[in-house]
Amino acid sequence: MRVLLTSHGSIGDIYPMIAYGKALKDAGHSVSFASAPLYKKELLRAGLNYVQLPPDWEQEKFTEFMRKLDRVKNPILQLKTIYKGAVPFLSELLDRIDEALEDHDVLVSSYLFPNYKVIAEKQGKPFASFAFCHNTIPSPDYPPELVPPLSVFPRSIQARWNMLCWRIANVVVDRAINSVIGKVLREKELPLAKDFLTHPCDLVLTAVSKALMSGRGEMDDIFKFTGFLRWQSKESEEEEIRITTFRQDERIPVLTFGSVAFDDTQAIMNRFEKNWPKGIKVIVQTGWSGLSLEVDRPDILIVGKMSHDQLFRHASCVIHHGGAGTTASVLSSGRPHIIIPHIADQNFWGAEMERLGVGLVLKKRRWPENVHSRVQMLAENSQFRDRAIEVQSIMEAEDSAGSSVKTLETFVSHYASPSQSEAMTEAV
Repeated sequence: MRVLLTSHGSIGDIYPMIAYGKALKDAGHSVSFASAPLYKKELLRAGLNYVQLPPDWEQEKFTEFMRKLDRVKNPILQLKTIYKGAVPFLSELLDRIDEALEDHDVLVSSYLFPNYKVIAEKQGKPFASFAFCHNTIPSPDYPPELVPPLSVFPRSIQARWNMLCWRIANVVVDRAINSVIGKVLREKELPLAKDFLTHPCDLVLTAVSKALMSGRGEMDDIFKFTGFLRWQSKESEEEEIRITTFRQDERIPVLTFGSVAFDDTQAIMNRFEKNWPKGIKVIVQTGWSGLSLEVDRPDILIVGKMSHDQLFRHASCVIHHGGAGTTASVLSSGRPHIIIPHIADQNFWGAEMERLGVGLVLKKRRWPENVHSRVQMLAENSQFRDRAIEVQSIMEAEDSAGSSVKTLETFVSHYASPSQSEAMTEAV
């Protein structure tokens, strides 16, 4: 197959799909990845063909957009903010994807941009969506996020309530998206977004562990759990020496907020420094927010961009925002979590980690004052550590790469006509 992948946004939106592209390439397929120039270096390092898409933003512009997103509290308004950010170059995005797809057999897009489906349909080619989280899988077993379940009612009433809520949420989300990008779609004579939640396309590759996330089942064979897919930055020998020297033989807490960015960063970090006990070691990763200290603390080590696999090997626990990519990396490390949610699906991931028994959730409003007490709770309760190791072994037993590749191969083979199947076979 000749596969065209595309994703936009932060590292958490790009790296899992890089891992998917690498898995497809290793399986013998030709893979191109269309994204912003910010990620070109990592895409080429994975051996993927690069297709440039707007915006040609520097890191600082992406960071400022994440700060803007963090100021928006309502999930629907967050979604609209994301699309508003894309409007100035959406027409060019659609044109470039249309042009690039002409030389490919299938298009796979991250789930926030299902409107690319109409381009694939126009060319008569299969389209699949790639989801980093399973919180948008509709089911009669649970309502959408933020909607209260009718847990005291009979199961039949709960099921009807849940599906009604999913249908209403689907309409609300569709209207929110079309209110922002509808004008561009009409100008290009493309259909408006439809069924974002209930039927975004015929295949949604859900890149989370089915064994661990069993409470959110597959529906109508659309949503397929394929297992976590993770791509890592290159490991740093220099940082390894710094961290090993700093921690000596002791595993210590690691704080990282990844690609999340927020206002008043320095004031928040001043609060953290003031409330973190002196003499207790901790590693702080700067991330997109540029976490730093205004005072020199020999017990606090600041590190920059580096592989989470490398960093978390030194951790006793990981304090993070609950992004899908970071959460998957912490699960893979076998370390307990302290999750401080900021936006989007991060509250959901926090709840999932508590359900799995591998971590705790801490509200962001006063996290600098309360985080050390949560670290102590994890240290004093071996059940979190034991469960984290158990979950790690479950993930290691899964063939996420193989499963994700096979799922797409099966989908494309069923979609294609006999002549198309033969052509794709010859292209491998």
